[in-house]
Amino acid sequence: MWQQEFIWFFTLFQQEFRKNNPIAFEVLMVLALAHLFGFYNPKQLADFLDIPHQRFYTELKEWSVYHVKRMLLRFMVKQAAEQLKPVLSKSAATRSRAGMTLSIDNSVMDRFGKLLRCTWNWYSGRYHKVIRGQDLLGIVFTINHIAFPLHLLFCPKQGRYHTNKADLLIFMLTQLKDDFDREGIDITQLPLTMDSAFVSQELRQRLHQLGFTQIIIAGKGNYVFTIHGKKQGALAWKKALILQAPTWGIDVPSRRIWGQSPTFGSLILFFFRKSTTRSYYLMNFSQEALRGAEIWHIWRQHHVIECFWKIMKSIFHMRSMQLQGDGLYTALLIKVFAYVLALRVQAQGVFSTLTITQIMRTLRRETDLRAFLATHFHAPFSIT
Repeated sequence: MWQQEFIWFFTLFQQEFRKNNPIAFEVLMVLALAHLFGFYNPKQLADFLDIPHQRFYTELKEWSVYHVKRMLLRFMVKQAAEQLKPVLSKSAATRSRAGMTLSIDNSVMDRFGKLLRCTWNWYSGRYHKVIRGQDLLGIVFTINHIAFPLHLLFCPKQGRYHTNKADLLIFMLTQLKDDFDREGIDITQLPLTMDSAFVSQELRQRLHQLGFTQIIIAGKGNYVFTIHGKKQGALAWKKALILQAPTWGIDVPSRRIWGQSPTFGSLILFFFRKSTTRSYYLMNFSQEALRGAEIWHIWRQHHVIECFWKIMKSIFHMRSMQLQGDGLYTALLIKVFAYVLALRVQAQGVFSTLTITQIMRTLRRETDLRAFLATHFHAPFSIT
C-alpha cells in the first residue's frame, strides 16, 4: 500500500521536474511522512533519528522558490484531477450529489519572527482583531465533503500600498484554469464560494470574463439593499424579513428575494438562519438566477475550507516549521505533501473508516519509523 502511494509522488515528480535532484525530493517526502508520526519540522525528525539536522536543511536549500511553487501547484492539481475526472463523466444528478465547488478563503497564522517573509499586520477572524502574522490565501476543491487544496499563496505586504487580494485571486484562478486545461478539465464549470472580504463589482465582472458562471458570496452586514421599494442596511433586513420554514433541498429557515444594491445592481439575496439567534445572507453573483435550493447546496460545501485550515494548523502544525526567506514556500510544500499523503492513505480500505488523527495514532502505535524509512527510502536518508 505505502509503496503504491510513494510511487505516485515520485512518478509525478520524474514526469514534471526531470532536471531536479531526486534525492532532494526524497527529503521533502521523508519530512512530509514524518508528520504522520508526530515530527513537524526537520529538527524534530533529525533528533529522533540521531543524525545532524544540517543534512536536511542542506537539501532543502537546493530548491528555488520557482520550482517549489511549481511543485506545490502541480501536485495539488494532479491530485484534484484524479478526483474530478471520474465524476465529471457521470450524470448531472451524480455530479450534484458529489457537491463539487471551489471554495476561496484566507487564513492568518500568527507569527512574531522578523526575518520571515510575508509577515505583517493582518485582520484575523479567529482573534477578531488585527494581529502580526502571515496571511495565506487558499483555493480548495471540495468533493464528497473532502477538501483538496488547489492553490495556496501567501499575501505579500510591501511598501505603503495595500495588498490587492482581488488581483491575487484572479492570478490564482487563471493559473488553475490553464493547468486544468492541460488535464482536459474545464474548471470554470464548478461553482465558486467566498466571503465578501474583497468582493467588488469589478471582481464580479473579471470572474465572469474568466468563464465562471456560478458564484455565491457571503454578504457583509454594512451593505445596503433596496427590497420592495424600501432601502436599508443588511443588518436591518436580517431582522425584518420573515424566513420560511425548511423546504425541500434547504434544511434551514430561509428566504430568497430580489434586491437592488447601489454597488452590485439587481441581484438575488438568500437569507438564512443557522441557529435560533444568528441570521446570515448570501449574494448570488452568478450569470443566471439560481433557485434557493441551488444556492444553499453550493454554499453548504464552503465550511470544508475552514476544516482544511483547522487540519493544517492543529493536526499538521503549520506554524511549527519556520524556514527563513524563500523557505516559506518550502515549508508549505512539505505540509501540503503531508496532507495529500494522509488523504491518499485514508482512501485505502484498511484506513477508510478512520480520521486523519486516528490514522496518525495507529501508525505511531503499530509502525517503527526507523525501520519504515530504511525500507522505503534511499539509504543516505534512512537511519542506516
